[in-house]
Amino acid sequence: MTLTAELYFSFRSPYSYLAVGRYRAMTEIYDLDIALRPVWPLAIRQPDFFERNHPNWLGYTMRDMMRVAQFHDIPFGPPRPDPIVQDTATRKIAEDQPHIRRITRLGQAAARRGKGLAFAHEAGRLIWGGAEGWNEGEHLADAATRAGLDLAELDAEAQRDAEALDAEIAANQEALEAAGHWGVPTLVFEGEPFFGQDRIAMAQWRMEQRGLAPR
Repeated sequence: MTLTAELYFSFRSPYSYLAVGRYRAMTEIYDLDIALRPVWPLAIRQPDFFERNHPNWLGYTMRDMMRVAQFHDIPFGPPRPDPIVQDTATRKIAEDQPHIRRITRLGQAAARRGKGLAFAHEAGRLIWGGAEGWNEGEHLADAATRAGLDLAELDAEAQRDAEALDAEIAANQEALEAAGHWGVPTLVFEGEPFFGQDRIAMAQWRMEQRGLAPR
């Protein structure tokens, strides 16, 4: 019997990126279907978060995510451009956010087609894998193709159906909070949330208790 779960994911979250490829690999090895549930990042939901957090937060987070990438041998580098338009000196978030709104809507459109996990992994590798100009040229089109999707089709839907997609993205956040958490990456399996890229083994352990089997 195929097991199912939901992965709550932000395209601006480095830890989401560091988790999504490992979850995708699980679906290829095991009889498991993980549905992607994109959410807006903290910078959109709580724009003042980065202005009021502890001064050590950014330095520690950078150090930690780099060593996680090294530990798991995952390509990693700062996003260029950052999906969030932000003043690096003041950490103030700009009102206009073209990158994150586009990529998150594309992710939700991919999720509508049952290919959200693959798209998030491929797009995540562009954003966080060390490449420059992930939003330019054919980079996203190639990523969509690798996920079995057509970028022109996704972009057209993201523009035509933006309001409905935004409502679905907001509903994803509500479902995440109803499941017992608020941050990403969070995998929800049978109503139980597993928050963080460091809970993947524990999520798999729980699934094995419920009969997770190789394909």
